Amino acid sequence: MLGLIRNSLFGTVETWPWRVLGTGQTEEVTYEERACEGGKFAVVEVTGKQFDEASKEAVLKLLKYVGGTNDKGVGMGMTAPVSITAFLAEDGSLQQKVKVLLRIPSQYQANPPHPSDESITIEEREGMTIYSTQFGGYAKEADYVNFAAKLKSALGSEATYCKAFYFCNGYDPPMKPYGRRNEVWFLKE
Repeated sequence: MLGLIRNSLFGTVETWPWRVLGTGQTEEVTYEERACEGGKFAVVEVTGKQFDEASKEAVLKLLKYVGGTNDKGVGMGMTAPVSITAFLAEDGSLQQKVKVLLRIPSQYQANPPHPSDESITIEEREGMTIYSTQFGGYAKEADYVNFAAKLKSALGSEATYCKAFYFCNGYDPPMKPYGRRNEVWFLKE
């Protein structure tokens, strides 16, 4: 199933396909368990910079790629969400390393254009099951860390998920002032 969301600035944007397997709720957070499809993704890794700065740098590179900075010179259109892998340090803080993923639009999945920027790779990724919680606003590192803690608390000790990293997801362009959607995803083990 292909998901589409309506965005007043960019029209209809293709979303990463998934299906909801279940939901849960605590006083602090509502969450979903989802099965997300695999596929081909444009990926950029940035190290040695704080989360917000590294994320911005990587996202700008990916936007240029889908905007036409590729070997075919084709603007592919945007997909959502932009997914930022946040890696945890031993003390629970975030490392100075992010891996940003953008799903290649469906019509280019079979043969994606080759990126002109050598820091961008195309990766084939398996489908995955995740736990997800949603929040609004302009998300920064502190917001993702806060909602990751809430999701961890909501899942308790029963759920098994990867503790080395989690995904910080944004669905909206920076110019969209209202109704913003962000999510934290934990990879189910």
